[in-house]
Amino acid sequence: MLMTPVGVLLWILMFLTAVLFAMLGQGGGAVYTPLQVIFGVDFHIAATTSLFLIMSGAVAALPVYYRAGVIDWPLALTLEAAAVAGGFAGGLISERFSQVFLTLTFAALVALVAVLMIANLRIESCARLPTLTRLCWQRQHSSHSYRVNLLLRLPLAGLAGFASGLLGIGGGMFLVPLMVLVLGVPIEIAIGSSSLMVGLTAAAGFSGHLLAGHWDWRTSLLLAAIVFLGARFGAHLSIKTDKRRIQGIFGWLLLALAGSMLARIALN
Repeated sequence: MLMTPVGVLLWILMFLTAVLFAMLGQGGGAVYTPLQVIFGVDFHIAATTSLFLIMSGAVAALPVYYRAGVIDWPLALTLEAAAVAGGFAGGLISERFSQVFLTLTFAALVALVAVLMIANLRIESCARLPTLTRLCWQRQHSSHSYRVNLLLRLPLAGLAGFASGLLGIGGGMFLVPLMVLVLGVPIEIAIGSSSLMVGLTAAAGFSGHLLAGHWDWRTSLLLAAIVFLGARFGAHLSIKTDKRRIQGIFGWLLLALAGSMLARIALN
């Protein structure tokens, strides 16, 4: 299919997706998975391929963000410990759910995150409750100073990882809003750190799907090449672009994506 005109269209859409999502430090599974489903790929196979593509994109983007100094390594690795466990569990049990259930869950979660991103709704507990200093981890990274809630970080990261493995969305779509809106991390640090985290979380989810026998390695390798190039380009663009503006645009795109997935179910 990838060598046909339809396949070329899929390559172009994958490249553009990789550019946009790499700019936001997000894996791209929010589009990789439904794109494949729209092109006739089974949801479970699409989710597994999506996770592999997220890993490829992370490998491409990470060096760019590392050189720019926007990766908070201690924070990212701490959150990732919980996200990886959740990602593996989600990938391993994904085959127990029907395609309709997974699609509806996918659409609902995407819509929720889209609203949060568009409205920029912040519930930073450390900022609202400054007296709870023992529950807040003071972070100083580059020119930024911020405090992270120690009680919320691991449970929320674990849930983001579980959704990643279950739905093939890499976790970045949830991890960046989690860090920015709940944990109070500056968006440029959240994007850079997420580029590391989404790759690791996707690897955990991918291993679960692999054990379940969902991987089409030929399609994955062919699509990974174009995703690698797009993610590299997108990471370079991200360093020079206003993150707030992109966040709002991306939120509306996510709402459109959730609507299209719901419409597809209604038409079947």
